[in-house]
Amino acid sequence: MSRVRAQILPSEIPNTAAARITINAPAAKIFDLLANPRNHHLFDGSGTVKKAISGPERLSLGATFSMSMQIKLPYRIKNTVVAFEDDKKISWCHLMKWTWTYELEDLGIGSTQVTESFDASHIAPFARWWLQKTGAMAHNPKWMAKSLVALKAICES
Repeated sequence: MSRVRAQILPSEIPNTAAARITINAPAAKIFDLLANPRNHHLFDGSGTVKKAISGPERLSLGATFSMSMQIKLPYRIKNTVVAFEDDKKISWCHLMKWTWTYELEDLGIGSTQVTESFDASHIAPFARWWLQKTGAMAHNPKWMAKSLVALKAICES
């Protein structure tokens, strides 16, 4: 039995990371899962997302949603959707202004390529300090790959 893995993509731009996987499911099915913040903890590869606290059942451009998180200590974070293209792209950011983005490309025959990216290339000095202090940039690529593998398992079951 082969082990499913996501591809961690190289990046030349500081404070960015990305991973990619092919999922044998239509883009609409995958996007429906991504667009509902109540599902995010189901495929979170970092183990830091605990549950949705508030927000709509289906996100849209400009929508806000809050998540219960935990990195050593529990906390809450409010996110705003900053890009939204049905079945193709969703992106959100929070007060530190880095973005998490999922881009879906329909490959035909019921398969979709999903790329998850993290972009903190244009953030304030304090936020940059926080990323360094927490070691997030060292962990993010692996956590993103784990998230995509979990997303694949959910969508293909």
